[in-house]
Amino acid sequence: MAQNQGTGKRKVIVVTDGDQVARRAVEEAASQVGCRVISRSSGNPTPLDGEQIVRLVQHAKHDPVVVMFDDNGNGDFGYGEQAIQYLTQHPEIEVLGAVAVASNTPFVEGVHVDLSIDQNLRVIEDGVDKDGIPVKNGEGVVYGDTVDVLSECDIPIIVGVGDIGKMQGKDHFMKGAPVTKAAFLEILKRSGYEHAADSH
Repeated sequence: MAQNQGTGKRKVIVVTDGDQVARRAVEEAASQVGCRVISRSSGNPTPLDGEQIVRLVQHAKHDPVVVMFDDNGNGDFGYGEQAIQYLTQHPEIEVLGAVAVASNTPFVEGVHVDLSIDQNLRVIEDGVDKDGIPVKNGEGVVYGDTVDVLSECDIPIIVGVGDIGKMQGKDHFMKGAPVTKAAFLEILKRSGYEHAADSH
């Protein structure tokens, strides 16, 4: 992909998970589909504020750029969600999509997803739980500690997944983080990056 020349907005994929296991899986999956990762955005909770994250995105070598956000189990409006809100509202950033990560956090509203990738790489309309197992409640909602804010942001596609890098071992980075990779590919495909899937 050509380097961004400062014309137009930087293209970003939001991931609502940032622990060390998730970071390794995200880095592995992103490398397979031609995305850059802001590894410094990982951590739980998110160690950078929205302004710092935007600056790092602007200095990334090429688009799309994957950014991680994490509220570390905080069901309230935490650091990760604040940073997501800042990023998605920034005039120089275009969010292509978000990967909404399920967790066992209580008292959260959850977010309606456009689709989910379950632990067996099936594209489904339901939500999934932390293990990437379909939640057949007819609502298509994913519940996690950093996902509620996505409903308030202008994000064209939201893909639900289980706990990145885990899902009972099926998304381990040593296996190529296939579930995370599939989520990225769905977002890229719908954003016009058709060649992302063909080049790997």
